Amino acid sequence: MTSPTLDPAPAERPRRPRRSTPWWRRPWVAPLALATLVFLSFSVPRYAALDPEQALFFAEGPAWSYAWYYPVLVTHIFAGAVAMLAVCLQVWPWLRRRHPAVHRWSGRVYVWLGLPLVGLASLAIAPLSSTGPGTAVSNVVWSLLWITCTAAGYLAVRRRRHAEHRVWMLRSFALIFAIALNRIWAVVCTAVMLPLLDTAFAGDEAAMMMTIAASSSWLSWTVNLIAVEWWMQHRGRARAGNRARRAAVGTA
Repeated sequence: MTSPTLDPAPAERPRRPRRSTPWWRRPWVAPLALATLVFLSFSVPRYAALDPEQALFFAEGPAWSYAWYYPVLVTHIFAGAVAMLAVCLQVWPWLRRRHPAVHRWSGRVYVWLGLPLVGLASLAIAPLSSTGPGTAVSNVVWSLLWITCTAAGYLAVRRRRHAEHRVWMLRSFALIFAIALNRIWAVVCTAVMLPLLDTAFAGDEAAMMMTIAASSSWLSWTVNLIAVEWWMQHRGRARAGNRARRAAVGTA
């Protein structure tokens, strides 16, 4: 992946006085936090009782024959919930500027908790997906990408490469929310494929459900990643253009 520059690192140019934008003028902050809380309130409680039969994809499949599978799955889910809440704080510009200590500590929680308990746990359970090999491959690729982006972002900030850090963490942010958007894509894929049940799937509902699961799994993170890459490139070009115009005015 290329690394578009959004904001030059503090060491790359002199820092100029900058007025902090009030938190209420970031219209996406509150909806993001609300959507995260709503998603977690519906998804996490079913695992709070530690009852495998309440799991969303409980089945008598190969995965459930391993004694370690359910504990790792639950660990992954609870750690993922904490990581999603932490990353909401990470991408809040007002909090980052006004309360940098909170930003740093929420970032440490996201990385230190996430890498072993979200990323590595996902790698362990992904190949055993109960919804087929297509979903399993998607989950493995997602895990590797999320681990890579999160670790790269952490290493960049440790080296004080702040612009590079932001780019990698935005990619990590896009990937971590794939699990929430997977539910939406599943509805979309169901609406598209249900009319094909008697034709393309020859009435085989199991085959259709596995195709829906695989399709929504791939779409849930690839679309996010493409969208954030486009946004970073677009924003980078816009800021470069603004700097060029200011330089032209200054030399006129």
